[in-house]
Amino acid sequence: QVMLVQSGGGLVQAGGSLTLSCAPSGRTSNNYAMGWFRQAPGKERDVVAAITWSGTRTRYADSVKGRFTISRDNAKNTVSLQMNSLKPEDTAVYYCASSSTTMGLITRVSDYDRWGQGTQVTVSS
Repeated sequence: QVMLVQSGGGLVQAGGSLTLSCAPSGRTSNNYAMGWFRQAPGKERDVVAAITWSGTRTRYADSVKGRFTISRDNAKNTVSLQMNSLKPEDTAVYYCASSSTTMGLITRVSDYDRWGQGTQVTVSS
């Protein structure tokens, strides 16, 4: 069973930046569509950003447009989330996700079948 391993995250002051990265735990040739989600206490897990297998199309939640950038390196099978101008409302546990069957742009939790372990991002005011 291929899992996703996340790195990055932590505590940062408002206005700061963080980068999250994600890679599969083992060799895999079908880490297709990928995305980043976040979940704040007492709230649903929502999509932050998504990217197609080719990397040519992306989609962002309105709340992070212009501040966050999702990218991927298919040679290394990794996906990253660059987060700039962080705000306290960005505080949440962030999860990377991938689909082993879909290459297009997908944004629902149910669309993904592989998940990272989650990493805490805390933005202080």
